[in-house]
Amino acid sequence: MSDQSNNAYEKLVERFTKLHRLNHLSAIANWDQAAMMPSGSNRARSEALAEISTLTHELLTASEVGDWIQAASDKTQDSFKKASLREMERQWQHASVIPADLVKARSLVTSNCEHAWRSQRPENDWQGFSKNLQEVLQLTREEARIRSESTGLSPYDAMLELYESGMHSQQLDALFGEVKQWLPDYVQQATEQQKSVQYQMPEGPFATEHLKALSLEVMTLLGFDFNRGRLDVSAHPFCGGVPEDVRITTRYRDNDFIESLMGVIHETGHACYNQNLPADTPGLPVSFGRSMGIHEGQSLFFEMQIGRSREFLALIRPLLIKHLTQGKELPAYQLDNLETIYRRVQPGFIRIEADEVTYPAHIILRYDIEKALINGDMAVADLPDAWNEKMQKYLNLSTQGNYKDGCMQDIHWPSGAFGYFPSYTLGAMFAAQLFAAIQTTIPDVHSRISRGDLSSIFDWLKENIWSQGSRYTTSELMVRATGEDLNASFFQQHLKKRYLID
Repeated sequence: MSDQSNNAYEKLVERFTKLHRLNHLSAIANWDQAAMMPSGSNRARSEALAEISTLTHELLTASEVGDWIQAASDKTQDSFKKASLREMERQWQHASVIPADLVKARSLVTSNCEHAWRSQRPENDWQGFSKNLQEVLQLTREEARIRSESTGLSPYDAMLELYESGMHSQQLDALFGEVKQWLPDYVQQATEQQKSVQYQMPEGPFATEHLKALSLEVMTLLGFDFNRGRLDVSAHPFCGGVPEDVRITTRYRDNDFIESLMGVIHETGHACYNQNLPADTPGLPVSFGRSMGIHEGQSLFFEMQIGRSREFLALIRPLLIKHLTQGKELPAYQLDNLETIYRRVQPGFIRIEADEVTYPAHIILRYDIEKALINGDMAVADLPDAWNEKMQKYLNLSTQGNYKDGCMQDIHWPSGAFGYFPSYTLGAMFAAQLFAAIQTTIPDVHSRISRGDLSSIFDWLKENIWSQGSRYTTSELMVRATGEDLNASFFQQHLKKRYLID
C-alpha cells in the first residue's frame, strides 16, 4: 500500500473515530430520552439530537471522504483493510444520497412522534398518533424514494438495505412464504396438545426491586459487563449505546416476572454482542455488528435457544426462589411447572409477549404492512383495518378499535425504523442455525447449561460471530460459522422438537 493510500486510510480512521464519538453522545441522549428525561425537556432534546444528526451527516458525506475511500482502495491488498473500506464506503453511500435538511427534518419528526407515542399508546389515542405517524411516513417515503433512485431497488428494499445488507423482499417473500406453509399447522398442533396440560402461574405481586435484583443476577450469569453498561427502565425494552457504554432497558409488572426477565435476557444477548465486538478498531464500521438480523440472532439465541431451555430454567430456578419467594419452595416454581409456563403456545396481541411459535406471525404481519406503506400501496388511515385483517388471518384475533394492542404497540414506526421488523424472524432463523452448529461442536452443550457452564458457548460465539464484526458479509459469516448460508429448516426443526409431540 503506497504512502498516499496509507495516508488516506489514516484520515478515514480519524474521521470515523470522530463520528463514533458523536454517535456515542447521541446514543446516550436517546437512552436518557427514553429512560430518564422529564417530559418537558423533549423539544429541546429533540432539537439537540437533530443537530447532532445533521453534524454527523455532514462529516460523513463531506466530499473528501469519498476521495479518501477511492485513494485508499486503489492500492491496498490487505484483506482487513479491504473489508474496512468496503464497510466505510457502504456507510458513506447510504448517507451521501440523503440531503442534510431531510436528515434533520426526519430526526425532529421521529423524536416528536416517539415521545408522544409513549403517552398516546396507553390512552389508545389513534387520532393523535396517526397525525404524527403521517409526518414520519411522509419523510420516510421521501428518503426511500431517493434511495430507490440511487440503488435501483424498490423503495422498501432500499430501506431494508439499511438493516439487512444484501437481503431483498424477493428473498424475504420466499423465506416467509415457506414459514407460512407450516406455521399455522404448528400453532394449531401445539395449542391442541397443550389444552390438557395443567400448570400453576406464580402469584404476585412482585416488587420492582426484587425483579431488578433477579435481572441483574441473571445478566451476570450471561456474561454482561457492568463496568461498561447498565440496566434501566423504559416504556419499551431496548439495547442502546455503543460497545464501550451499553445501555439496556426493560419494564416491570407487579403481576408478571416472566416478561421483564425474558426482556432482560433478550437485550443482554444484544449487549453481549456489542461488548464483544472487535476492540482493537473501535468506531470503524468493520467493527460494528454485521446486520440487525445477526444482532437479533444473538438476542434470540440468549432468549430462546438458551433462556427457554429446560436446562437454563433449572439453572435459574434457585434465583427465582431467592428473589421472588424469599426462599420458599412453592409448587408454581417447580421445574416442570416453569417449563410448561415458558413453553405455552397461545396466540396473543402483543409481539414482545408472544411465544416462540406464534412470534413469526407477528413479524410477517408487520413486514406485509410496512412494505405496503413504504411502497405507497397503503395509507396511514388504512393501517388499523389492515392490521385487524391480518391479525384475524394469522392469529384468529381481532384488534378492531384496540389500537394500543394493535398497530400502536411498537416503537419502530414512530422512530422511523421501517425495514427493521424482518430482522426478528431472520434472527430466530440465525439463532437456531448457530445453536445447531454449537451442538455439533459441543455435543454435551445441554448438560453444560444445566451446570451453569456457559463459557464454552460464549467462547464459540465470540470466535465465530462476535469478534468478526462486519469483516465478512452476512452470507460469508454464516458459512464460516455453520458451514452453510442461512437455512430456515433449522428454525423449523427447532420449533418442531421443542413444541410438537410426534
